Amino acid sequence: MAKPKVAFYWCASCGGCEEAVVDLNEDLLKVADAVDIVLWPVALDFKKKDAEALSDGEIAVSFINGAVRTGEHEEMVKLLRAKSGLVVAFGSCAHLGGIPGLGNFWTRDTIFERAYKETPSTENPEGTLPQKKTDIGIGELTLPEFYDTVKTLDQTIPVDYYLPGCPPPPDLIMNAVNAILTGQLPEKGSVLAPEKALCDTCPRAETKPEKLSIAEIKRPWEIKIDPEKCFLVQGLICLGPATRSGCGERCIRANMPCRGCFGPIGGVVDQGARALSAIASILGLEGEEKMTEKDIQKLVEQIADPAGTFYRFSLPASLLRRKRME
Repeated sequence: MAKPKVAFYWCASCGGCEEAVVDLNEDLLKVADAVDIVLWPVALDFKKKDAEALSDGEIAVSFINGAVRTGEHEEMVKLLRAKSGLVVAFGSCAHLGGIPGLGNFWTRDTIFERAYKETPSTENPEGTLPQKKTDIGIGELTLPEFYDTVKTLDQTIPVDYYLPGCPPPPDLIMNAVNAILTGQLPEKGSVLAPEKALCDTCPRAETKPEKLSIAEIKRPWEIKIDPEKCFLVQGLICLGPATRSGCGERCIRANMPCRGCFGPIGGVVDQGARALSAIASILGLEGEEKMTEKDIQKLVEQIADPAGTFYRFSLPASLLRRKRME
């Protein structure tokens, strides 16, 4: 019996999701023995033509990580969608837009100006910017179009399942692989992770009082963080109340607050708005009737980079999507 064909592809991301596959350690050998990997450009010598040569639907499942940022990304994910029975949005960037999605606060032109002209380490006296086509004398060099707007994978192609995380942890990856191989998958459109909020599984949950009020907001570098106490109690913004569990509380156990990479729990449309609501409900709660508008403004201003804090991983998937382009 022929092994099911599997593809891995990397769009706009840091490469951590590819590392997560390698982090399967010995289990990677089990996966390699159970499937036929027909595309994995970052690890093996596969080309676009190899995918094009396959019949439509011949690939059992494609794991695609990274947001869609360029014309090449869009072309490849559409090709893999046609060739695959199932497509899994693998990791935060494919799922929600991720860190590359923060580029939606700017335009292509402002990003190019900053990257190629304005950074202190850049030497570009002629002000040369990337072009789609450039004549280099011996031929024409072409580059993929760099889009103004970063998109999630499901804003570009239909997605069957979502495997969250930055990157997804090995146990969830293996659970997903086993579910695919045995045909024990949940309803299409499901996120392959628990439905509980991170606060429900947090090892510090018992230190969070039922009635909580934050009088002052701190940043991690400003205090000595108590490794046993709830981050919110310490005045640190933690997205645990608005974030799906399943990560193994890796950041929490490293004594850093949650930043939301697993995305929202089921039924939540906008993770950033949910997080904002959660923080607002405990911000200055005690004695708030005595607070003046100036006091409130001073408290709110303690949140450094609110958009980047609450939409760090989810801007393209949110109701905001991007900053309005003039």
